Amino acid sequence: MSTSGVIRCSWANSDEMMANYHDLEWGNPVRESQSLWETLQLECFQAGLSWSIVLKRRDAFRNSFKGFDPNIVSKFGSKEIEEMLLDNRIIRSRSKIEAVIGNAKAYLEMKSSGEDFSSFAWSFVDGAPIVNVSGEMYAKTALSETISAELKKRGFKFVGPTITYAWMQAVGLVDDHDPGCFRRQS
Repeated sequence: MSTSGVIRCSWANSDEMMANYHDLEWGNPVRESQSLWETLQLECFQAGLSWSIVLKRRDAFRNSFKGFDPNIVSKFGSKEIEEMLLDNRIIRSRSKIEAVIGNAKAYLEMKSSGEDFSSFAWSFVDGAPIVNVSGEMYAKTALSETISAELKKRGFKFVGPTITYAWMQAVGLVDDHDPGCFRRQS
């Protein structure tokens, strides 16, 4: 999909929703800790599915997870889990729902020990996005394996290297726009 001569990454050409996500969000450097955490949680739900499925349900996820406020989500119990398992507006995976609750606890543990989630994330790229100069798309990289391992050490779940790399792309830790894409940094 090319509008007014705009060239996008090939994956963003499937429909208007994906084009808008690409143009306005994907790859923009995100520096706010809770926003970084929210995106990681949404990426957890993508495992085994397409991003468009998650994106279509993002507002429902935000509603179910109370704006992805880790302070609230960390206190969810069986009542909230059962309610979400009945909510057909979201992806009803018990293991993923429970992972988000556990990830809220891990996020808060990092915060209480003085480790800011944004500083943690951006430390792996020295504070600036890595530009993928190869033009090739990867499912995972050595860096996503490292970050995944560090997240797991801190108690995070559903953060394998592939999910972690998709998150890195989404939040701008890496610029993976196609070489001809108007959003590519260089």
